[in-house]
Amino acid sequence: MEDNALWLRHLLGLLVQVLVAFYIFVKSLRLTQLNYVAIPMFVSGIIKYGERTWALRSASSDQFRDSLLPSPDPGPNYAKFMEEYVLREAEGYNIQWTKMKDPKVVVRSLVTDNSKDCHIEAASIPKRAYEYFQIYKCLFADLILGFQELEMSKSFFLHSEWKEAFNVVEIELALVFDSFYTKAAIHYTRWGRILRLITVSSTFVTLAAYYFSQKHKYSEVDVIITYTLLVGAVSLEIFGMVVWLCSDWALIWLDHHEKMPVKQIYKAISCLKIFSSDSKWSNHMMQYNLINSCFEAALTKSCILLPCYFYRKLQMKTKTELTERVPDMLKKYIFKQLLEHTSDLKEDRAFCTSRGSWVLDRYQSQDLNWSIEKEFDQSILLWHIASDLCYHTDEDSGPESACYVECQVSKLLSNYMLYLLVKRPFMLPNGIGKIRFQDTCAEAKDFIQERSVKDAKTARQRLLTIKTNILPGDIKGDRSKSVLFDACRLAKYLQNRDWKWKIIVGVWVEMLVYAASQCRSDHHAQELAQGGELLTHVWLLLAHVGLSEHFRISEGHARVVLDVT
Repeated sequence: MEDNALWLRHLLGLLVQVLVAFYIFVKSLRLTQLNYVAIPMFVSGIIKYGERTWALRSASSDQFRDSLLPSPDPGPNYAKFMEEYVLREAEGYNIQWTKMKDPKVVVRSLVTDNSKDCHIEAASIPKRAYEYFQIYKCLFADLILGFQELEMSKSFFLHSEWKEAFNVVEIELALVFDSFYTKAAIHYTRWGRILRLITVSSTFVTLAAYYFSQKHKYSEVDVIITYTLLVGAVSLEIFGMVVWLCSDWALIWLDHHEKMPVKQIYKAISCLKIFSSDSKWSNHMMQYNLINSCFEAALTKSCILLPCYFYRKLQMKTKTELTERVPDMLKKYIFKQLLEHTSDLKEDRAFCTSRGSWVLDRYQSQDLNWSIEKEFDQSILLWHIASDLCYHTDEDSGPESACYVECQVSKLLSNYMLYLLVKRPFMLPNGIGKIRFQDTCAEAKDFIQERSVKDAKTARQRLLTIKTNILPGDIKGDRSKSVLFDACRLAKYLQNRDWKWKIIVGVWVEMLVYAASQCRSDHHAQELAQGGELLTHVWLLLAHVGLSEHFRISEGHARVVLDVT
């Protein structure tokens, strides 16, 4: 994203390097075959560097936003209307004016089914994702969409299964990634295809011309080096063409051309799929556990030797920041919860800011409101420790348990939200989360050392035995920001609730939704370069089902007509 903003610097680099290369080429100009062989490679290099600068400029925030702005619309001629109104009124006519739909405005169909128009069965989901990408990429430029765009996607997502919905969002974000971080948005235009053909042809022509040229005047080492460079350039061109043909962009482009034998071409392209990856994002979520991190930090401090210290440091990071594959049950549960809040658009938008109040009201647990009405980072720490203590109390329950799904989803979301708080704080609302986390870890370490606790399981059991009849804040004051024993108090309260895991998982889903809706669009785009975050997928899903503030609710286009009698 930073390179996109510095496209002018890359343009300057292009001009300087072209001039220097041209100067060297002219200075070394001799009446030999190699001078003519160098010309197509020189052209190819200029085009490739130019494409890069063009792509950076197109993806820069200002240019990207300007490209999405609609054409200026001055609206009906107000001055002419009022002149006619005053003239008719002066002539003594009885004048009335009414609003009616403007016939000049082309309204997009509210329900579309592009899968019926697909000539390639595999293109149905990518084609739909591309259509939504053309509309919802405005979100990454902080632009507001209209009500009709909302109804268009909402009608599809409300009648889709969770797997289909996540697949569409996954491809949609992959297209966004290509727009910001690759040349795809250029290569799949008409000029992009022409330039790509020129560069590929130039590279092959250079290799062929060099092969048939006279090389006996040059040393064998120089010839070998030149062959290596040319073969490497040709290999990169072939690899680029394979990636180009196997991408969703090529599949969508191919499906749009009815006159071509698309099915036969697609079968030929399918043979190349073995050289490309079908994964659109990492499909993983990082996990960070507070209590486990305290023990791993203690192991690191016990090491004295410097090489061993670095080994322990690396080992600690590996164990603390675990990576879990996003399970299907988590996606299914999140999508199900979002669909429950799409009946009334204006009222259900409050779900994005509830942070747990909706599920507490549903299970009549308003006495827990104190834990979600605090600052967001404080609520994350409170519920993370409480969920962790409750989970390891019930961890022996297997898949046959009635609360197994809620228990597993709660654990994953709890550790994921803490990871965002500790490692990706810019994706969460502003606060003092790192300070609270450090103070809470410090208190947990003191508790572990004082009682000589050797493992995390025993530490969790000991924490639940501490009496919390008096509020920890009344004893400690507000100097320390630790929430360790407030979380223990919350965990012991949850242990006595009949709907414990329904409440816990509901709170975490609402916190996830709140964090996704509050994260800035440029931060979502930035994380796409790191493999993508579950938070970004939830953010885009919120927009598709209408649980977002990025829509302008209006009655549509209208024009005023004078009724003269």
